[in-house]
Amino acid sequence: MKDMKIFSGSSNRPLAEEICQYLNIPMGEANLGRFSDGEVSFQILENVRGADVFVIQSTCPPVNEHLMELLIMIDAFKRASAERITAVIPYFGYARQDRKDKPRVPISAKLVTDLLETAGAHRVLTVDLHAGQIQGFFNIPVDHLFAAPVILDYYRRQDLSNYVVVSPDTGGVERARAYAKRLNVDLAIIDKRRERANVAVVMNVIGEVAGRHALIVDDMIDTAGTLQRVSEALIANGARSIRVCCTHAVFSGPALERIAAAPIKEVVVTNTIPPDAWGEREHDKIVCLSVAPLLGEAIRSIHEETSVSRLFI
Repeated sequence: MKDMKIFSGSSNRPLAEEICQYLNIPMGEANLGRFSDGEVSFQILENVRGADVFVIQSTCPPVNEHLMELLIMIDAFKRASAERITAVIPYFGYARQDRKDKPRVPISAKLVTDLLETAGAHRVLTVDLHAGQIQGFFNIPVDHLFAAPVILDYYRRQDLSNYVVVSPDTGGVERARAYAKRLNVDLAIIDKRRERANVAVVMNVIGEVAGRHALIVDDMIDTAGTLQRVSEALIANGARSIRVCCTHAVFSGPALERIAAAPIKEVVVTNTIPPDAWGEREHDKIVCLSVAPLLGEAIRSIHEETSVSRLFI
């Protein structure tokens, strides 16, 4: 079997180190830096000819910097004759413009998939895409994992009697329904209208939340504007308490301040985006779970050419 080698960009090196520790292999040696004008500089410091290479890089803020790093690293491995290059992208940025929903707008997600393929990626491993159809934008294999097993394991160790799972919008109903089914609780839905990017207006709460504890389930939290309004709407409709879980903690702009001010007891996130990217390591309401074992098992399965489906629930 060809050698497996794992390399990391600068966006989430702690997660890459956790994955290497889980798989009991050393991190690949490389120099990643910047020229004086800010251009990305990269050099592989070991032989990768014929190797099965995994490049771990979330395209989290600063998104453009991290995306460019990933493209340049993939190009370097291609030119160094790696047999297969897998881009491991725990958080896939540029996923929110996945269709032309307005006149004269780009389909940014498709552009990024084209860039990854042109750079030389042979396959992609990612977690909780903002829109599942982005898998179809690729002409190479995509392994799309879900963080649900990690998050559900956390909640199954707790008392969830009198809880209801809440989808913050109609687009997330399928995800919320899956959580509700596996936690054996009821489902509620927020009917929300977004007038412009990062601005949400809550319209109606569909489902019974009065006198119950609400668990809001989403794929990502960006500015937390939606989260703040949804939590306030649930309290106004009689919810006893609010808890939140999501996969990607983008936490841009006033997100942390809004979470602190909102009537939320706890926010559970994963480390697809490192806590350092939030601007602070600790927050009273935030619990961060690791997806390193999940990604580690997926990488092992890809390398050994075995099924990845065992990682789904």
